[in-house]
Amino acid sequence: MDSVVRAAWTAIDQRDWDTLKPLLHPYLHWTGQYGQAVRGRTKVLARLALTQPTEPPSDHELRDGQIYRWVESHWSS
Repeated sequence: MDSVVRAAWTAIDQRDWDTLKPLLHPYLHWTGQYGQAVRGRTKVLARLALTQPTEPPSDHELRDGQIYRWVESHWSS
């Protein structure tokens, strides 16, 4: 796992939004575990305040040292 993603995952787990915010690109594309898309750092932070992923991302993309794309792992039944 990339060090930026690891730092973000730790911040999400600890609900440390001040540490997380600069790790996320302003135009972040976040895909939830059921395919729901959220765009923009502010909207993603609001979503994470309500619920957080249970696992690190299954896929991600970095731009300019920030997380630009995050795809949550899908639950397996």
